[in-house]
Amino acid sequence: MTFDAGKYDVIVIGAGHAGVEAGFAAARMGAKTLMLTLNLDMIAFMPCNPSIGGPAKGIVVREIDALGGIMGKVIDKSYIQMRMLNTGKGPAVQALRAQADKPVYMKEMKRLMENEENLTIRQGMVDELIIEDGICKGVVTESKAAYYADAVIVTTGTFMRGKVLMGHLEYESGPNNQRVSVNLSKNLEDLGFEITRFKTGTPPRVNSHSVDYSKTEIQPGDENPKYFSHDTAEQMVEQLPCWLTYTNEFTHGVINNNLGLSAMYSGAKRGTGARYCPSIEDKIVRFNDKPRHQIFLEPEGRDTEEVYVQGLSTSLPESVQHEMLKTIPGLENAQIMRPGYAIEYDVIVPTQLWPTLETKKIPGLYTAGQINGTSGYEEAAGQGMMAGINAAAKIIGKDPVILDRSQAYIGVMIDDLVTKGTNDPYRLLTSRAEYRLLLRHDNADMRLTELGYDLGIVSDDRYNKFVEKKQFVEGEKKRLRKIVIKPTDEVNEVMEEAGATRLKEAIKAYDLLKRPELSYDIVDRMIESNSEIDSEVKEQVGIQIKYEGYIKKANEQVDRMLKMEDKKVPADIDYDDIHGLATEAVEKLKKVRPLSVGQASRISGVNPADISILLVYIQHGSIARIAN
Repeated sequence: MTFDAGKYDVIVIGAGHAGVEAGFAAARMGAKTLMLTLNLDMIAFMPCNPSIGGPAKGIVVREIDALGGIMGKVIDKSYIQMRMLNTGKGPAVQALRAQADKPVYMKEMKRLMENEENLTIRQGMVDELIIEDGICKGVVTESKAAYYADAVIVTTGTFMRGKVLMGHLEYESGPNNQRVSVNLSKNLEDLGFEITRFKTGTPPRVNSHSVDYSKTEIQPGDENPKYFSHDTAEQMVEQLPCWLTYTNEFTHGVINNNLGLSAMYSGAKRGTGARYCPSIEDKIVRFNDKPRHQIFLEPEGRDTEEVYVQGLSTSLPESVQHEMLKTIPGLENAQIMRPGYAIEYDVIVPTQLWPTLETKKIPGLYTAGQINGTSGYEEAAGQGMMAGINAAAKIIGKDPVILDRSQAYIGVMIDDLVTKGTNDPYRLLTSRAEYRLLLRHDNADMRLTELGYDLGIVSDDRYNKFVEKKQFVEGEKKRLRKIVIKPTDEVNEVMEEAGATRLKEAIKAYDLLKRPELSYDIVDRMIESNSEIDSEVKEQVGIQIKYEGYIKKANEQVDRMLKMEDKKVPADIDYDDIHGLATEAVEKLKKVRPLSVGQASRISGVNPADISILLVYIQHGSIARIAN
C-alpha cells in the first residue's frame, strides 16, 4: 500500500547534471519542486572525466549560465585548471575547458540545491510513475511513498538497468558501484515507450605517487584564466597541471592480443558504444595506421591522489589493464586505484519527445540527459535546464520555450535528438551547428540573458549588468565609427609592429579594426583610450566589427530558416492522406510529428520533394479547404 507523501508542482527524478539544472530552473521560476535521488551524497557526481567544457560543450555551459543556470558558477568555484582551447583559430570554435576538483564540485552543488527556495531534495528510489487519464501525475518510490505533481522530469543518467562490464565480469550497477534503477525502466516499457541500450566506458584511475611525471609533458592552465559564469569576478587560484603521454606499439600489442576479452569492443553485448568517445580498443582497431594515441593524466582534485587516465577508456579485464599501463611512458609503475570499466544502460528513443522534452505519449512527463541518448555532463545539463524551464512554464501558464538552431547549441542538440534521433551516444560537436559563427563563447549572454530574465531565473542584478554591458558595446561601436585615424608616424609605427601595412590615407577606426591582423587593443593605442571599457566589452566589440560581414550573411541564412519554422504543421494532419509522399517520408513524419515545415525538412528520410508536397498540401490541400 502506498501512502501520500506530498504534492508538488514539479518532481525531478535524479540529481546528476541534468537533474540539478532541471530542479534549479523549475524552482527559480516559482514551481514547488521535489528532487528525488538514489544517494544525497552523489549530487552532481562526475562518474567519468573530471572536467567541464571543451569544444561546443564549453559554449553550452555558457548558455546555461546565460539562462540563469548553475553549472558555470559551480565549476568556477571548484576548478583546479582553466584553459581556453583553439585560441589560434576563429572565435566560432574557441571554447573554455576546466579541470574540476570533483569532491568540491559536488559539495558546492549540493549546498546550492539545499539552499534553493522552492526546492526540496530527498533520497529515494522511484519505482513507477503515477498515470491518471493518460497524464503523468506523480511517482511512487520503492518505500511506497506516493508523491504527486503536475509535471515529472526523468533524469536517470546511466542508472536505468545499468550493468558494469569488465572483461568477462559483469554485474548490475550504476557508476561508482551505485544502485541501479530497474523497476522504473520496466515501467516505462510497460507504458509503451521504445527503449534501447547504449554503453559507455571509463579509464582506470591511478595513484599520483606512482606516476613518473618526468617522462610526460606538462600541460599548464592559462596564466590569465577566463570563466564560465558571467557572474564570476576575477579570482586567481593556484592551478594544478595536467600531463601528456602517449601509447606506443607495445601498448597496441597488449590490446590487440586481448581484444577478445574486451566487453566494450567484442560486440557480445547489445548496447551501442560512443562513436565520438571511443574506448582504447576501438581506437587501436579503427585507427590502426596511427603509431600512438594521446593520453592525458588529469588530477581528480586537490585533496586526492587519484589521477584520471584520459584517453584510455577500456573494458578489458583488470589484469590486462595493469599490463597495458606498464607500456606507457610515465605509467610503468602506476598503481591502479580504480580499474576502468564499461557501463551499459537503458535509453529512451528521443524521437518520442517534443522539442520541449515532454514525451509525446504521456503529457506531463519529461526526460532529460543521458536517458535521451546523449553523452557528457554538459549535454545533460543543457537538456535539464530546458526540461525544468518547460515543466515549470506549463504549470505556471507561460509559453513553452524552444531554442532554435541559430539561438544556442542547446537548441541544436535538442532539435537533433527529437528530429533525427541517435544511433549511439550523442555528443555535441561544433560541426553539428550550421550557424556556429553566431553561437560563440563570447556572446552567450547576448543571445540568452534576456530570455532567462523574462523567465524569472536571471536575477535583477545580473540583468542590469548585462544591459550595461550591451550599452557599452553599442556605444563603443558608435564611437569607433566617428574616430578618424590619420597616417602619422606614430600610427604607422604601431601598424608595423602589428605586421600590418602602413596607412597611406585617413581611415575610420571602425573600418581599421576589420583588418585581421589588428586587435581592439592595437587600434586603441592609435586613439584616445577609453578606461571605462572592460575586457569583455573589448572582445565583443572587436568580434562584432571584425566579423560583421560574415555575421550578416549568417543572419540572412537564419531569416530564411525561420521562415520555414514559421510554417506550422497542423497537429491533426494525416500523412497517409497526402498523395505523392514517399513511403519512408510518411513513416518518419508520423513518428516524429514535426511542429513545423523546417523541422520536417531535417528528418532523415524526408527529402526536398516530400517537403514541397507537404507545403502544397498545407497551403492548398485538404487542410486549407476544411479551414474555409
